[in-house]
Amino acid sequence: MASRSTLLIILCLLSSHLFSQTSIPNHLYTFGHASAFIGGLYDAHISYGQIKPYGNFGLGAPDQLDGEIVIFNNKFYQTQSSGKTFEIRYTEKTPFVIINQFKSDQSIKKTGPLTKDQLFQLLDSVLTKKNGIYAVHVRAKFAFVKTRAFPIIAEKPYQPMAQLLSLQKFFNYENVEGDLIGYRLPAYMEGPNITGYHFHFLSDDKTKGGHLIDVILNNMTIEIDELDGFSIFPPSTEAFQKFDLEKDRRNEVKAVELGKKN
Repeated sequence: MASRSTLLIILCLLSSHLFSQTSIPNHLYTFGHASAFIGGLYDAHISYGQIKPYGNFGLGAPDQLDGEIVIFNNKFYQTQSSGKTFEIRYTEKTPFVIINQFKSDQSIKKTGPLTKDQLFQLLDSVLTKKNGIYAVHVRAKFAFVKTRAFPIIAEKPYQPMAQLLSLQKFFNYENVEGDLIGYRLPAYMEGPNITGYHFHFLSDDKTKGGHLIDVILNNMTIEIDELDGFSIFPPSTEAFQKFDLEKDRRNEVKAVELGKKN
């Protein structure tokens, strides 16, 4: 039987090999675990520099839930609960990110105006595979966009995110140009990922952002990238190994996505 030190060396070599690889085309990568993250695992475990080779498009969260993350055109941006949005250093770390190399398979132009519900209805009419994995980029003029960000959570033990909704900060922007970066993921990916629609916003001047709550948009170009598969890299932490993943957190996830309890 291999010694403990030998096993540790093997695991380190495997980890080094994993993060030296570049991304597979049409593939989604999850670093972290959505259900565990929403359940309170806010401590970062992987750097943005390690994630960067796997894509140019995505979203996630900062260390200790300090706002929201968006990945666009190979750059990582953070929006804090103060509303401040800025580019992140690759040495910083994250507890949860999903990312892919975005390459548009289909482009749609619409004049609008469209509300969030109308946008999702339009997307449903185009994303016809119920169990398809889709990355979606929406470039638009926003008559109105409402986003949110959580403050940093430092006190342990961390509470589940659905119990922290009173702490979130909301931002309302009018007549701004920018992008929505997001996904529609199928039900069978529930647990490690957030299924259904999930979007983050980033303004053209990169000073406004956050998790999308509501929107009215005009003059939009919608780009769709249909993905073929996905990989999940859960945290290699003691906290994750002890975390209860049997609990059904679907209602908690929905409340967090909407920014309010049902």
